[in-house]
This record gives sequence, C-alpha cells and structure tokens, in this order.
Amino acid sequence: MTERVVLAYSGGLDTSVAIPYLAEETGAEVIAVAVDVGQGGEDLDAIRQRALDCGAVESEVVDARDEFAAGYCLPAIRANALYMDRYPLVSALSRPLIVKHLVAAARRHGGTIVSHGCTGKGNDQVRFEVGLGALAPDLKIVAPARDFAWTRDKAIAFAEEKGLPIDVSAKSPYSVDQNLWGRAVETGFLEDIWNAPVEDLYSYTCDPAQERDADEVVITFDAGVPVAIDGETVTPYQAIRELNRRAGAQGVGRLDMVEDRLVGIKSREVYEAPGAIALITAHQELEAVTVERDLARFKRGVDQRWGELVYDGLWFSPLKRALDAFIDDAQRHVTGEVRLTLHGGRATVTGRRSEASLYDFGMATYDTGDTFDQSLAKGFVRLWGLPSEMAAARDARLGGC
Repeated sequence: MTERVVLAYSGGLDTSVAIPYLAEETGAEVIAVAVDVGQGGEDLDAIRQRALDCGAVESEVVDARDEFAAGYCLPAIRANALYMDRYPLVSALSRPLIVKHLVAAARRHGGTIVSHGCTGKGNDQVRFEVGLGALAPDLKIVAPARDFAWTRDKAIAFAEEKGLPIDVSAKSPYSVDQNLWGRAVETGFLEDIWNAPVEDLYSYTCDPAQERDADEVVITFDAGVPVAIDGETVTPYQAIRELNRRAGAQGVGRLDMVEDRLVGIKSREVYEAPGAIALITAHQELEAVTVERDLARFKRGVDQRWGELVYDGLWFSPLKRALDAFIDDAQRHVTGEVRLTLHGGRATVTGRRSEASLYDFGMATYDTGDTFDQSLAKGFVRLWGLPSEMAAARDARLGGC
C-alpha cells in the first residue's frame, strides 16, 4: 500500500514545490493541508486548488480562525504572554494548532508521514516536531528544506522544470509569517541589525508619526476574557480583529528586536501585533486592580515561564498544562473595564473599574476620609526591617565578614 504524506501547506513556492518533490523522494502520495489562522492575503480556495494542480492527491483548507482566537490567543492574553518581555508569540501560538490539524488529517487519510517547510536554523521545526511527538509519535517526519538542503534556488529551478503553476519571478525581500495575532518579518536587509526598518515592510499598522486624532476604547473583561468593546459584545476573534484595526490605525504594536532563538542563535525580527499589545496592556492593568499582591507577584513569574514554554514549542507539555490550571484560577476575579487611549504608537491606560477591585479609595486617599490607621505603621516598619538590622549588626560585630 502506498504511503501518504500530510504536508503543512501555505500555497507559496517552498510548499508547492514540496508536493512533487516529496512524491519523488518518498514514493508517497501527498495530502496538502492549509490552516486558516487569520493570515488573510490570498483566497484559500485558490490555495487548495494550487495544491491539487501541483500534484497533491487531496487538498484541504481548515477554517480555524475562531479556534485559534479562543483556544490559543485567549490563553496568551490571560498569561500576559510576552517573550523577552516584548514579543507576543505571533508565530509560536499558531504552530500547535496547525500540528493538531495535521494529525487529524493524517488519521482521516491514512497518512504515515508529516512534512513541513521549516529550515534547520529556525524555531518552527521544533514547534512542529515536538508537538507531533506529543500528539502522534507514530508519524514519521520529513522536512525537505532541512533534510534535503532544499534552497530557494533549487526550488525555483525545480518549479520551472516541472511547470508548476506558481509565480517564481516575484521574490519578496523579506520572509513574512502572519496570522490573526500579528505579523512577523525577517531576513533581507533586516539581517544587518544597524539597518532601520522601512515603512513598506509594515502591513498591519500605520505610521505612528502621522498626525491623526486619538482613539479611545473601553475593553470589558470577564474572568480575563475580553467580552465587549465599547459596550458591544464580542467573541475573542472579533475582539482581536477589531483591535487590530483600531490599534493598527494608530501605529500600536510595532516591535523591532533581537531575540534569543531556541536553537541558540540571536535573530533580528520585526513584528506588528496591534490587537495583541492593546489587549495584553488592558488585561495587565485589570489584573493590577483585581489580583492580590502575592498572587500577582507569583503570576508574573508564571506568565514569563508560560511564554517561554510556548516559544520553545512545549505547548503540549505537562508543565504548560499545569501552568494553565494556575492561570485559570488566578483569573477568577479579573472582571471589569479598562479604558485605553490609542495614539502615536501607544496604547495608554486612562481608566479602570471593577466590582472585584481591591483598590480602596478610603485607604488610598491622603485627603479627608482617610481610613488608613497610620499609627500602626511605625511598629510594622520596625518589625519588617528587623532581620536586615540584625544581619547588619552581626556583620559589623564580625568586622564585615
């Protein structure tokens, strides 16, 4: 019986060429699976047909936009997930969802091999293959760009030789990956980290230096979930789309950073994530109002580790699952409204309110109505500093040893 390869298919040059190439190299039939995670651009029906025209025996397009928003972007909001305190995991969040659908397609079609277009120096090979190992360790994995040293020049020559129905003349100066959560741009002149980004590489955001009126938005959360914008009920998908539009129009969410890749190298990346940055900014502020101090302090460490696990391809790991349970419990009282002003590339919090607020006006005010008993403070300060005072006295007694 002929083996079947399930290919993670984008419709571009590399994955289109992979269809006949994999058939020749493995002798297997190729099933192309494209997953719509809100990347926009080309019509996915055209992508499905292109895969068939390139020789796939089956071609599927999965509409996973709502699933991606609710099952992957929403947990990132609740975890305030910012890798290296800046990057909202644009590419990393989509990979476990794509893996899930590749495995499902392999089971439906009797596939024994899964293939992806990742190179050997990127993070995505790890995310795909570790995820596949967790969900379907019986499936074999083939990565043409990595395993067969498949370069772009070879891909173009192969496409022309086979007469594949793809345009190989237009070569973008950048490598771009985009989805509902944001857009990632790398390579080309950006590889010289002294070169500044140029305006034409941006797509999700307008130039923040342009003169325009500020946009004020109120985001309502229920247990850490954005449920309304300016009083209008929204799904997670609708919330992200609307804030991509409104925050993007104000230039919010542009990032230019050198990040630490999982494979051990540093890489320069330019990101656009207007909705992600606006939502995480609002969520962090509501947590500041509603989450008790020690829980908030501990959660900041959990959030950082959660982001690292997702970046490192460990979405299906036991630790990630355990941290999800912690975060879910920590969100019980994260309910209320946050007002943001979107302007000049920034999402600035200007108001917050919640029935679950821990902010007590009477305790906080310095004016009439102050209910804080300041007479208690003197003893508290002395006892709080007592361990340090005793240690300092000991060090003085022992000559600073």
